[in-house]
Amino acid sequence: MKYKNIKKITTGPFEENCYLIYDKEKCDAVLIDPGDNENLIDSYIIKNKLSLLAVINTHAHLDHIGAISFFQKKYNIDFYLHVNEKKILDYYEESCKLFGINPKPKPIVTKWLHSESSLDFNDLKFLTINTPGHTPGGVSFLYNNHLFVGDTLFQGSVGRTDLPGGDYSALQDSLRRLLSLLPKETIVHSGHGPDTTLNEEFQNNPYLKFLN
Repeated sequence: MKYKNIKKITTGPFEENCYLIYDKEKCDAVLIDPGDNENLIDSYIIKNKLSLLAVINTHAHLDHIGAISFFQKKYNIDFYLHVNEKKILDYYEESCKLFGINPKPKPIVTKWLHSESSLDFNDLKFLTINTPGHTPGGVSFLYNNHLFVGDTLFQGSVGRTDLPGGDYSALQDSLRRLLSLLPKETIVHSGHGPDTTLNEEFQNNPYLKFLN
């Protein structure tokens, strides 16, 4: 499904979703979780004459960060990541080797996220919601009624917690908080797979039965 001012681009061998959120009038743009295929992403930026202002990431797994350095270097922009993701980021090269992937340059975090806050990039405004569990410093970004959750929640599933730093109890707490904090009509954009809504997942996701 297409949404105004939001472009989903699926990248890399893990079919990871990155998102461009942009203002058509001012041409400002923010990139969420650029995992791979930087030229594919950049071609959309160039074609639509967008001005990229920042990269903000839900977490630091290898399939979500591979293209960040390219955009940092080309556009001289900040990279935002939660401070509790530092160990995950530091493990980037090793995790690439485990999956037989040649690592790209590891991105440099210029803005560490700590407490929940508002990130304002001109008229593009995001609220950060800490959603640990899949990783220690997982963050979801709320833009209007759109929630970018990374690998915290999927259509019909949730993020795995058997990787280093995963915590299933923390993930359940994060999901419980999202569903209590936000309207059920909130549109959910996941790091893999199709879009969904909080209400659809509350009603149908077998991993959320503990909330019913």
